Amino acid sequence: MSETLSRDVLDLTAGELVQALAERKVGALELADQAIARIESRDGPINAVVVRDFERARAAAKAADAALARGERRPLLGLPMTVKESHDIAGLPSTWGFEPFKAYVAARDSVGVARLKAAGAIILGKTNVPVMLGDWQSTNPIYGRTNNPWDPTRSPGGSSGGGAAALAAGMTPLEFGSDIGGSIRVPAALCGVYGHKPSYGIIPVRGHTPMGMEGAPIPLAVVGPLARSAADLERALDVLAGPDELEGVGWRLELPPARHARLGDFRVLIVDQLPGVVVDAEIRGALADLAARLDALGAQVTRGREHLPDPEPAREVFSSLLMTALSRGQPDARPIDAHAWMGRLDGQLAIRRQWAELFTRFDVVLTPVFGTVAFPHVDEPDQAKRTLTIDGRPTPYFDQMAWPALALVPNLPATAAPLGLTRAGLPMAVQVIGPYLEDRTTIGFAGLLERELGGFRAPPPL
Repeated sequence: MSETLSRDVLDLTAGELVQALAERKVGALELADQAIARIESRDGPINAVVVRDFERARAAAKAADAALARGERRPLLGLPMTVKESHDIAGLPSTWGFEPFKAYVAARDSVGVARLKAAGAIILGKTNVPVMLGDWQSTNPIYGRTNNPWDPTRSPGGSSGGGAAALAAGMTPLEFGSDIGGSIRVPAALCGVYGHKPSYGIIPVRGHTPMGMEGAPIPLAVVGPLARSAADLERALDVLAGPDELEGVGWRLELPPARHARLGDFRVLIVDQLPGVVVDAEIRGALADLAARLDALGAQVTRGREHLPDPEPAREVFSSLLMTALSRGQPDARPIDAHAWMGRLDGQLAIRRQWAELFTRFDVVLTPVFGTVAFPHVDEPDQAKRTLTIDGRPTPYFDQMAWPALALVPNLPATAAPLGLTRAGLPMAVQVIGPYLEDRTTIGFAGLLERELGGFRAPPPL
């Protein structure tokens, strides 16, 4: 490695690493070997990278070095990274942490993985998930439990918890996750990294379905990136976004630029309370401090949930869409009839229109990602009986779905961004919600916050 680069080269952002590779300051194989060594030395107490594909990664890195030597330039050429276990990669297991799928090996890459590889990414392996991606922890009977690198007694979040933990621990500079109920944003918040839930439909989900269930896209479900900087989210989004092959014959995707380039130019709505949802006092305090900082910079800051669409109809639509999608194919499922389903879609459209009107008055909406910071592992198998202790009192475990669900029903982009540490030294985060298809606005706002407040902080060594 060149002496012009730090010995901690893997702590650079993905964009910085791609530039260093292009300038031949570091080689792709050298970088892959260093990333592999980090996984082998750091992952023991974390258990994040549970499927390892190191030999194929080394072969791909050698090919990337040859391409770089020829002068080729691609957005991720030579960059080592990881992907969530639920994304299909040819030749690797894709179990979703579900024991009956333990022997399943994918025959082909998912669309997203194929696009990452075409952009030059070197896939080191796959990261841990909860069973069928259904938890804010990342524990399953096949791979075991992933621990938070800030405190191994606590959850890294779920369902992209393995990826968020690997990012925070410096084992990967970029991760490819998925989100149907906060599964990108909650782990990003609990581990102190960045995560982006894209506008629904802009990244194909083909190849991200349980074994034997490939079919029409699932409502609400998206796939998207996690990273250690906002700029890396946009770099990955540029690679991943675009129509699948059927639509790509005639359709193109052109996401508009961010609405503003300065924090002081934004019209910001801040919401830190929802009916029946408890939020930790330190998180509310951090949002209040952020509101004051934005106001001092000249932003138009408004506070209060009364500006949001009525959350109750959205909760009903969200619950119905989510449970119908998740129960499909289960022997005890109680399917709704076609007309009832169409009624749910009508309700979703009405909510989407209400949010579109809101974004004529505001540019972004800022909320908590989750009502508490990384919480102690919960072993209660009955999720209905689980609680989270917030400000010293137990609250129902899944009440916190209210925050990530805000962006899900209206198909909106939402970016989770670090917002400092609690007094106990655990990461806090803010959720930046923006208008449909204006993903660059939420990522751009997160990037401006990063510049103003500071961004990712590495946890202390375990």
